Amino acid sequence: MRIKKVLIIIISLTLSSCASTTRENENITWRFQLATPKHYDIWVEHLEFELSGVRHWWHPAGSMGCCWKGPNGPRGVSGRMEPFPNFVAIQWFSFAEQRFYQRLIEVPPVWKERMQALAPMVTQVDVRMKPRDTLTFGLAPGGEIVVWMMNQPGNEIELARLQANEIEGNPSHYQNRTREYLEENGEYLEEHGIPLTGW
Repeated sequence: MRIKKVLIIIISLTLSSCASTTRENENITWRFQLATPKHYDIWVEHLEFELSGVRHWWHPAGSMGCCWKGPNGPRGVSGRMEPFPNFVAIQWFSFAEQRFYQRLIEVPPVWKERMQALAPMVTQVDVRMKPRDTLTFGLAPGGEIVVWMMNQPGNEIELARLQANEIEGNPSHYQNRTREYLEENGEYLEEHGIPLTGW
């Protein structure tokens, strides 16, 4: 009889735990971020999201010049990502390369599943266990895209490395911004060049 009671309690706790986890996951506010290496600024022309048959929307992004690694990265332009999409489209102009890139990213369902798992998030007062609720898309020279899941810089996990397609475009549309960019970063580019791999 005692064994039956213990089993009933264990099963009840397990079910309530599962229900609690499900409720927590349903309440996740999904977010996205865009990041780019310092000194390799870009202009994001288009950023679109889609959950097929449910919603298609875009988000303004514009100029970006940080952050890829270190205490502030990966991090950059951000926003809400509701509902969680199955496609993300990104198009950008690289000031350093004077090239345009574009990529349609199919988001596999396993990414969302992995992001729901709890991970440590350090606050000013404690360490909390929270889902990695943010998809971060790193846009690097050469059209390389690195995708991370995270809830704060420092606990990111790489999900994928993708190659964007170079597309036709007119760099003269950005000549004023390019001039400003080179005034700030020209010496750095001369010294370090434009690495197209190894990001």
